Amino acid sequence: MAEEARSRLGRGLAALIGDVGDETAAIERTRSQKRVPVEFLRPNPRNPRRFFADAELDELAASIRERGIIQPILVRTARGAPDGYEIIAGERRWRAAQRAGIHDVPIVILEVSDREALELAIVENVQRTDLNPLEEAMGYQALTDEFGHHQDDIARIVGKSRSHVANTVRLLKLPDKVKSYLSEGKISAGHARALLGQPDPEAMAREIVENSLNVRQVEAMVQDLATKAGKTVKRRQRVEKDSDTVALERRLSDALGLVVSVDHRGRGGELRVRYRSLEQLDEVVRRLERGD
Repeated sequence: MAEEARSRLGRGLAALIGDVGDETAAIERTRSQKRVPVEFLRPNPRNPRRFFADAELDELAASIRERGIIQPILVRTARGAPDGYEIIAGERRWRAAQRAGIHDVPIVILEVSDREALELAIVENVQRTDLNPLEEAMGYQALTDEFGHHQDDIARIVGKSRSHVANTVRLLKLPDKVKSYLSEGKISAGHARALLGQPDPEAMAREIVENSLNVRQVEAMVQDLATKAGKTVKRRQRVEKDSDTVALERRLSDALGLVVSVDHRGRGGELRVRYRSLEQLDEVVRRLERGD
């Protein structure tokens, strides 16, 4: 089953557990699904998601009280504990279930390696947009450091563009104080990327927070600093596009993790989103439907 799990990773988490019409996977899921006491589960110490907001857990707990846990928690048998299970994906649901006073939860047991467990955890969190940018970067870096994945491999696994993976990993080069702002949501990934390579990113990050600067303002600040230093900033877009259009393309690309181009002509124009798989297209449609 581990080999089958590996082969399905690129098609997304739902395909792995049989939610998209894969009859074989659906049968496997039925066989391995059961309910167990919440105390039989334990968190995965290598879960890329480290921060769980109390407000989000309370909201999910209220939903669980009313409707129960709709999607089972993915687990694997814990080493040295036959009746214990390590969570692969669904730790937030497990935490919320305890807040809701639920005594047992539905699980699906998978036979997967450490590498596959980490991949699955990252896939679920990225597809649900549950990770903050720093957690996402740390997850990608762990796949590289521990299992030798190249960025092309990671992009294929999580359904994102290679440039998105590369730009996200670069955030780990920022100073610790800037990374703390990022993980706390005080600055965005767009802010953080603009600070890369700057002589004093901490001071700039403090200015962003104190003055509530948007990404365009920070990019203008970086441009001014480069001009004063006698340097030129490499333009990422074609010269004929105005700064507003360039900024909009960056914002959309950051939000989707895909290459986005805007061709504005008069009152109208074209918006193009490049995707490399049906899973990436499905993710865009899902976000539009739920209003992300």
